[in-house]
Amino acid sequence: MRSYPTFAAAAVAVLLAGCSSGSDGAASAPSSTAAASAATTTTSLQTHTAEPGATGVSANGVTTAVGAPAESTEDEYFQACHAAKVWMQERGGDQKTQFEPYLESVQKSDAPGPGTFGTPWSRLTPARQSAVIVAAEAAADDLCG
Repeated sequence: MRSYPTFAAAAVAVLLAGCSSGSDGAASAPSSTAAASAATTTTSLQTHTAEPGATGVSANGVTTAVGAPAESTEDEYFQACHAAKVWMQERGGDQKTQFEPYLESVQKSDAPGPGTFGTPWSRLTPARQSAVIVAAEAAADDLCG
């Protein structure tokens, strides 16, 4: 299996670029102190990061960040992103609001599927869990390709 940290970094850079232009032209990137928190709350266009070895958990108990570099092949990433996008579209409304509910469904059911690379969430390594989150984030922002 090959790791695509450059691809994940590029995806994060794209997401950050979307956050960085405020109405007054000033940068409004997310605070780095939010990334250091063990518990994070999901918002649109927020990058979900955690300190190395840590896990970001929402107020609802959903893992929304894993402190490990995302690890997946391009094909796995596309399949996971597409699976998340389809799930989000089936529920209707703004896909960004479906990010956390999607992750909750993946984690709660713990069933293998394309969104988790054919492996139950609980059996994924931190790097693979991180890749699922990156793919779900891209799906919420309609960046699957």
